[in-house]
Amino acid sequence: MKKFDWRFILIFIFLLASVYILIPTFVKNLPKDVKKFFLVEPVKLGLDLQGGIHVLLEVDTKKAYEADLLSKASQIKDTFTKKNLIYESIKVENEGILITTPFKEKWNEMERIITKELFSKVDISRVKEDTVSVSYRLEFDSKMKEQIEQSAVKQALETIRNRIDQFGVAEPIIHTQGKDNIVVELPGIKEPKRAIELMGKTAMLEFKLVRDDVTPDMIAKGNIPPEVELIPERRVNRETGEIQQYTIAVNKEPLITGRLLQDAAVRINNQFNQPYVWMKFNSEGARVFERVTGENVGKRMAVILDGVSYSSPVIRDRIGGGEAVIEGNFDHKEASDLAIVLRAGSLPAPVKVIQNITVGPTLGMDSIKKGFVSAIVAFIAVLIFMIIYYKKAGLIAITVLILNLLYLLAVVAAMRATLTLPGIAGIILMIGMGVDSNVLIFERIKEEFGIGKTVKSAVESGFKNAFWTIVDSHITTLITAAILFQFGTGPIKGFAVTLTIGIAINLFTVLVGTKTVYDYLIWNKKITSLSI
Repeated sequence: MKKFDWRFILIFIFLLASVYILIPTFVKNLPKDVKKFFLVEPVKLGLDLQGGIHVLLEVDTKKAYEADLLSKASQIKDTFTKKNLIYESIKVENEGILITTPFKEKWNEMERIITKELFSKVDISRVKEDTVSVSYRLEFDSKMKEQIEQSAVKQALETIRNRIDQFGVAEPIIHTQGKDNIVVELPGIKEPKRAIELMGKTAMLEFKLVRDDVTPDMIAKGNIPPEVELIPERRVNRETGEIQQYTIAVNKEPLITGRLLQDAAVRINNQFNQPYVWMKFNSEGARVFERVTGENVGKRMAVILDGVSYSSPVIRDRIGGGEAVIEGNFDHKEASDLAIVLRAGSLPAPVKVIQNITVGPTLGMDSIKKGFVSAIVAFIAVLIFMIIYYKKAGLIAITVLILNLLYLLAVVAAMRATLTLPGIAGIILMIGMGVDSNVLIFERIKEEFGIGKTVKSAVESGFKNAFWTIVDSHITTLITAAILFQFGTGPIKGFAVTLTIGIAINLFTVLVGTKTVYDYLIWNKKITSLSI
């Protein structure tokens, strides 16, 4: 063996690379001029180590399907109106659409439009007929319902991700869990309550005509037309800043929705020095907004967000340019959050928080200290045992184990993996596996010494006989880690990632690193005895 063969060179290259990768992690507040030379970020700490929030959200998928049916009902209404087909009512009822028309002889044409022009898979059944009208019920394929519900969860996930990204949280963890749940982990967040409110807002923006013909007396008696609904309106006293709530009547059918929104931003009202939210529609939205305002000059239009009207100004003239505002005595944070949710888009269905776990930064630091102390204690205990029991051979094993830890942390940082408390447990487990592998080799070498072999022959036989035992034990552990990663969530995945990386590195350091040291001692130092 040469003094420095390829194995020494490889170990040294890995060592230099590890030190380079870990400098940003262990050296805090690097100068900007120095920091630019490091392409890798510091090791990311999980929620349990740096604090933050873990939120489990449930998507109301039934509401998503109901919204889709409302959209289909609106599509049918528009098509029938364009083709001059008169209907009495078209409404969503019990996960279906109920169509009532006084003209029975026109139903065949209506059915043809529904099945041939609008929807390919729909079941139609007659549910009611009398001398005045006939009613038909439309039901859609169960697979379509399932697809809509799955799509709602995916869309909600992306919408929440966009909101969190615009909120400015670094390295959030957002993923689905089960059929209709979404897990959100926000490590290091400073305003958890605000973040939860931001995630949970449906942000359904609608512009609806106010029905001033529905009087307070009609509301009190419950005499409300079927096409009308009652909603609360927030009104602000400009002089006192007091917020009062009233009930107003609006059309159920919106003139335009936030689906056509292009942008939203916070602006300041120069007259009252109050923030408000400015909105701009896309090209299609601008055309629709101009048309509906032109058709309803002199009427009031309510600006409604999540079922609450923030203002209901009178339309003085046709409004071109596709711009609108929401005013409501907001502070800057409220207006900013509202602009974020409007830009990110409305949720396809309401979501509710079913679990909320907040980990404080103090608890996170305490976890880091305890995890670090655990690792150090484990390492020192192993070090003492190995040196006492295996003497100089134990010292070699400990040196290789230090390399093992260094390589592991470097790979975690390079992969941008997140280090969690279970991840630290994986590191401690890896220390045990590294020691176990060395013990197997040392005991094999001892057995070879027992039958009178030389150092060179005993070392070669010891590594050869222990090789497959070590590989088999690592592969079985790797299979377990893969299962944990596939089916686990959050911290469990962190444990699986750390364990998997540790297994691969441990195989390299034990079978290549340790063997290289012994080869060097035997071939270059010409040792004739081994302290083991």
